[in-house]
Amino acid sequence: MSKIKMFALGGLNEIGKNMYVVEVDNDIYVFEAGLKYADDSLLGIDYIIPNYDYLIQNKDRIVGIFITHGHDEQMGALADILGTLKEVPVYATAFTLDIIRQDLEEEGIVDAKLNELKLHRKVTFGKNSIFPIRVSHSIPDSVMYVLYTEDGALVFTGNYVIDPSMMGAFNSDIGKIAYVGKQGVLCVLGESVYASRNGFTSPSHRARDIIREVLNKNEGRILVNIMQAQIYRIQELLEEVKKTNRNVVIMGKKLESIILKAIDYHYISFDKTRIKNIHSVNEPGVIVIVSNEREVPYSNMKRIIKGYDKFVTLTEEDTVVFASPIYDSIEVTSTQVFDSIAKIGCNLVVLSKRQYRSPHASKEDIMLMINMLSPKYYFPIIGEYRDQVENARLAYRLGMDEESVFLKLNGDVITLENGKYIDNGEKIKTDELLIDGKQSGDVGDLVLKDRELLGENGIVIVTTTLDKSSKKVLAGPEILTRGFIYVKDNSDLIKEAEDISLEVVNSFINPNYVDFNKIKLGIRDKLGKFLYQKTSSKPMIIVVVQEV
Repeated sequence: MSKIKMFALGGLNEIGKNMYVVEVDNDIYVFEAGLKYADDSLLGIDYIIPNYDYLIQNKDRIVGIFITHGHDEQMGALADILGTLKEVPVYATAFTLDIIRQDLEEEGIVDAKLNELKLHRKVTFGKNSIFPIRVSHSIPDSVMYVLYTEDGALVFTGNYVIDPSMMGAFNSDIGKIAYVGKQGVLCVLGESVYASRNGFTSPSHRARDIIREVLNKNEGRILVNIMQAQIYRIQELLEEVKKTNRNVVIMGKKLESIILKAIDYHYISFDKTRIKNIHSVNEPGVIVIVSNEREVPYSNMKRIIKGYDKFVTLTEEDTVVFASPIYDSIEVTSTQVFDSIAKIGCNLVVLSKRQYRSPHASKEDIMLMINMLSPKYYFPIIGEYRDQVENARLAYRLGMDEESVFLKLNGDVITLENGKYIDNGEKIKTDELLIDGKQSGDVGDLVLKDRELLGENGIVIVTTTLDKSSKKVLAGPEILTRGFIYVKDNSDLIKEAEDISLEVVNSFINPNYVDFNKIKLGIRDKLGKFLYQKTSSKPMIIVVVQEV
């Protein structure tokens, strides 16, 4: 019999940043290593990942990181994590590994231990084993994982939707899921994103009708903005393009590589000869596919809108389609982008996230999954807390009692001993790392507060020069400002501030010794109070005192 612990380092009470840890005795299995998109309040931050100190401290016990599919919310943190945990193996299906490998190569990581999983083939790790089962999602070969232990199976669903019309590499193997349920499932870790939405997600995640309508009604050039890993949506687009005589241009090497590989794997059926290079971007009626970027949402589209792209210039004859869902955290940014396109005069088409859902499980999908697996325990994951609560209510409707359904936050540990839940109140310390560009490590709250202060109130720099021998003031104090006040209209205020600074400098110097620290602190204190009294603003004050 085993001692099992389950907890999240990220992904509970939030969208993205998914990372779930399952410990079976001494072995650690990590499911997902995702990022979360930064919202507009996180000044200059590109994306957020889970703090993985726990994994660093226990790296020798990690069996592997298991990725369900190639979306940033599931695997976007791998490049950051594998920079530290170089020896930890990563497991995923072939297409997911291709996307992971491309991300890692861009970050200069070429020696990662990447292991390809074959669908529906068990991989043994000591007395435990992992069994991947294909599920339907917006990217091919998405999988759910079954971790077989001595006490029963632990099922990690990942993201999924129940839709029999999604065929081939997008199809769910319902038979194998039901078979796992017949064998006995100890606990299901099930996604919660759409748990509050009625019915099945299908067919509202399909967009072929609106794509067909856009292609038929607009004869000119059409720019389609889409997440680079939304392969099912790209497939829908290309299936409709096949019915026309239009050609396609893909902007971005990474997006082009992903689409071409999907065609090579026969996940997408399309004639490669109709995919033209960037020089055909002004061809009449051409379809231009533009990808979103994880670091700066809509960065490629923003560059085109502002006229900075050397190949594409928007005109009133163009149609711009936003074919990916608008995440809550980037709604302000997306609205600004839509307004800018409208000002140019383009025809704008935005797929409503209410009418066109992403391929995530809604109420009926979730209840069908629970019904097929018939777990002893249920752990709602992946989503805001209100979504987790709605997910739990679905389990209650199917006869599960409250003691068997776990509503947890990041770091809360679920302990199962010999197949039974033990409520011991254990918690793991969790946090998030703010990633800014190529900078290694966490930016931190203090840096963000400084950025916020500079953005709201500006900066005041006070400089003064002292004679090294006599300790007398040779020059200054001189005051420079940026983002605080308009100097030409406030010369009297600047002069008064310089006088206050000089008074403080003189009070802390004598012929033998100058206390630089007291001068800096004194100017910040007295000048800060003066500026707040006069302007009701609190600029950042930097004091520079030097001797010559």
